[in-house]
Amino acid sequence: MFHGYTGKILRVDLSSGKIWIEKPDELFYRTYWGGGCLGAYYLLKELPPKTDVFGPDNLLIFATSILTGAPVPGLARHSVMAKSPLTEGIGESQAEGFWGVELKKAGFDALIVKGKADHPVYIWINNGKAQIRDASHIWGKTTGEAYRIIKKETSPGVRIALIGPAGENLTRYASIVNDLIYPNFRMGLGAVMGSKKLKAIAVTGEGKIRISDADTLEKISDDYRKHFIEDSVPKIQYEYGSAGAISM
Repeated sequence: MFHGYTGKILRVDLSSGKIWIEKPDELFYRTYWGGGCLGAYYLLKELPPKTDVFGPDNLLIFATSILTGAPVPGLARHSVMAKSPLTEGIGESQAEGFWGVELKKAGFDALIVKGKADHPVYIWINNGKAQIRDASHIWGKTTGEAYRIIKKETSPGVRIALIGPAGENLTRYASIVNDLIYPNFRMGLGAVMGSKKLKAIAVTGEGKIRISDADTLEKISDDYRKHFIEDSVPKIQYEYGSAGAISM
């Protein structure tokens, strides 16, 4: 059994409606780790160089890392990757929050979406199972409106990554927002999501994150936390956000 990983990657082809699970071996995880490394592996392996960013062959990858969901401050993150509408190269955007943690609790280290639906849809992932649901009734709605509708249709504790009208209309700098708070705002990946007619990905799970040495991790986490409390740089960023770097 892996520690820090679930050992499963969920794959969805929106063109065919096919859903399947890949189970990479331990060597794969030791080599590619997760997050941006995992995403780059699949993009380089499966995308021809001249893939249309808004075509069905472009992959949209949501990937966690070994530390996603571990009790370590500041590392509840996930990466979204695709061929970018802005650069025509590999694009990665990270987000904080709970969406990535929930994906891992639902039983998956990553979600890889390809193809293009013939009508608006959203993906519903619930404790190791996934389905493609109709989203025609929420296409064109703002993220807030769509979020509330999907939450009613799925689960009160659901975590939702979704796009608004900018992504639907293929604005090349459109973002993806998680739980209405945490954005993947770089590289225009919301437009890739919109090109696939994918409005949202809703996730819920009750799984446990397996940790090999919980005591040692707790000690490292405490040291890490103390550093951030005492160091001046995190204090400035906490008060002013990324803009705090200007004064430094």
